[in-house]
Amino acid sequence: MDTKLKAIAETKADNFIQEFINEDILSGKVDYIKTRFPPEPNGYLHIGHAKALWIDFSTAEKYGGTCNLRFDDTNPAKEDEEYVDAIMEDIHWLGYDWDLLCYGSRYFDTCYELAVKLIKKGVAYVDDLSKDEMREYRGTLTEPGKNSPFRNRSVEENLDLFERMKNGEFEDGEKTLRAKIDMASPNINMRDPALYRILHLSHHQTGDKWCIYPMYDFAHPIQDAIEGITHSLCSLEYEAHRPLYNWVVDQCEFEHKPRQIEFARMNITDTIMSKRYLRALVEGGHVSGWDDPRMPTLCGMRRRGYTPEAIKDFLSRAGVAKADSVIDFAMLEHCVREDLNLRAKRLMGVIDPVKVVIENYPEDKSEILLAEDLPGSEETHEITFSRELYIEKEDFMEVKPNSKYFRLYVGGEVRLKNAYIIKCERVEKGENGEIKEIICTYDPLSKTGDVNSSRKVKGTLHWADAKTALPAEYRIYGPLMDDEKEGDFIERLSDDSLEVKHGFIEKEILKAGRGAKFQLLRRGYFCTDNKDHEEGHVVLNMTTGLRDTFSKTIR
Repeated sequence: MDTKLKAIAETKADNFIQEFINEDILSGKVDYIKTRFPPEPNGYLHIGHAKALWIDFSTAEKYGGTCNLRFDDTNPAKEDEEYVDAIMEDIHWLGYDWDLLCYGSRYFDTCYELAVKLIKKGVAYVDDLSKDEMREYRGTLTEPGKNSPFRNRSVEENLDLFERMKNGEFEDGEKTLRAKIDMASPNINMRDPALYRILHLSHHQTGDKWCIYPMYDFAHPIQDAIEGITHSLCSLEYEAHRPLYNWVVDQCEFEHKPRQIEFARMNITDTIMSKRYLRALVEGGHVSGWDDPRMPTLCGMRRRGYTPEAIKDFLSRAGVAKADSVIDFAMLEHCVREDLNLRAKRLMGVIDPVKVVIENYPEDKSEILLAEDLPGSEETHEITFSRELYIEKEDFMEVKPNSKYFRLYVGGEVRLKNAYIIKCERVEKGENGEIKEIICTYDPLSKTGDVNSSRKVKGTLHWADAKTALPAEYRIYGPLMDDEKEGDFIERLSDDSLEVKHGFIEKEILKAGRGAKFQLLRRGYFCTDNKDHEEGHVVLNMTTGLRDTFSKTIR
């Protein structure tokens, strides 16, 4: 046994999966570790898939092993090359790479040969029962099923019918190849499960070569065995399928026998964790696409400004469990916020602005000030300051409402971040009574960082220089789902998951490409949209706010 692998196995396991693997290593059952990530290319990966991805790749990584990427493309009905490319991009974005790139369809010839082998062994037969008829024959969880009237066909007849199925002589659903196991089994998955079905559909990899396709429960253990997978890690719903998994490996007479281990799925509050539902949102036009920043897809999270480091931190904190749990969405935002706090450049932007005119500042003057990129950092960038500025409307009230209000009001003073102290003298209003301009004065001796400046005020506001600031479109996101609502998932969509606002941002944004991440002071974390943002059209997606609402992890 490899001494390094043994040493790893002798250390304390991080979770129950590693406990099983350690046992297999120390008992001599395995002398290497190989896992696989087997997504079906019928949609984009979401955060739930990311958990399985993370478990598969990180487990192999811990033991110095390898992980294959295998596309489960045994059902051509909704599979597409678009999803293949997107899945590979997401895996690389999370920082992982695969050992072998495989496709379930590459094993179709082998699966067919093994199906013929099972027919010859007398443990598989061609059935004429329809889906509805088989449902009646299968029985219930408390009542045994009964044998199909076609179960005792001869080997020769089954071989002939199966070949004719392959040759396209029958319609979809007209015949099915089934395993002959036990219709009275307490495990309903062992009651003569389907191994092959007829589907007259073109496949994105094999074209029109096949009109019969293996079922996942038949193809998957075959693929694992051929690839030498040591541990087939999958979600908890496959626990009841494990006896069938082992049955296929044994009946196909593979010498290598992978071990299937199941873990609990991850559920997150206010989040859809179903590819079928996500597809319905896209196809129904409820979102702009799979990469809509409100979607829990990895491409949506990437567009919203989430980082792979934050997602992996979240998955690590959520842990690997045997029982289902619900995790607070705020925990994910907490991880994103912690990560961005260390790396996101600080900028100033104003949403829903109101103009400030500093009447004692020269009209033709403009000066350059310095703003630090990160707290405590020596790196700085230039900002401009002039007579006319923008602040946010919510940072001003004509009358101070209470003693704890430290924003701007008539007669009150605030410091403009990295600039001067200003005092509101009066406001100018339009015909409808709306505030058009806030008229202020500034203290020229109060410049931030000036050794001669000693005055202090309690309030500090962010701002944007009217001369140089760029117009910006701000997209503010909330949860896509509202768990307080009742009804189907469409009726439970939140009414305010997207709010588009307009304002300004400092010119430093011109140096940022698409997908750049930064913190807007006093506002939250944002990123430039990786599709719509361009030099003449600044589009900013809100990643998360500054306020951490995370209080519970799992319930």
